[in-house]
Amino acid sequence: MRLTTKGRFAVTAMIDLALRQQSGPVTLAKISERQSISLSYLERLFGRWRRHELVESTRGPGGGYSLARLARHITVADIIFAVDEPLDATKCGGKGDCEVDEQGNRIQCMTHELWATLSRKMVDYLDSVSLQDLVDQQRMRQLEASVRQQQKTQSVSAPIRTQQATC
Repeated sequence: MRLTTKGRFAVTAMIDLALRQQSGPVTLAKISERQSISLSYLERLFGRWRRHELVESTRGPGGGYSLARLARHITVADIIFAVDEPLDATKCGGKGDCEVDEQGNRIQCMTHELWATLSRKMVDYLDSVSLQDLVDQQRMRQLEASVRQQQKTQSVSAPIRTQQATC
């Protein structure tokens, strides 16, 4: 079981939007440029999110996309499920017919419950993480990077003092 590129791109694009929407609608072209995600791919993702009422669009000059709800009311599970990304660790896609018996009947594999439980726990976890949580984490990382850069700049620009030898 793995999260596909679609799921990763979906979460990344929504974080980008949430980080920048306070200045007004965000264009897909800018998200595409910043995140190196194809513009046509973003158009498909945002179309699905619009249908699920996660984002809203503004047409015309200065137009773009913004969140349709507060970031704290959008979960990672909402983002992923809206783009039809499956989160299922079972071999059968949750149907319970993972294997074939000697008579050719579809049956449940011996580890089906293990993988079904893992799938439920993944969904529960992703449903517990809000877009706002991810935005806050990203802002904290940006702040920490800024502080490190300032410290680096200050240590480079500080004059080097040498002790003079005394005789």
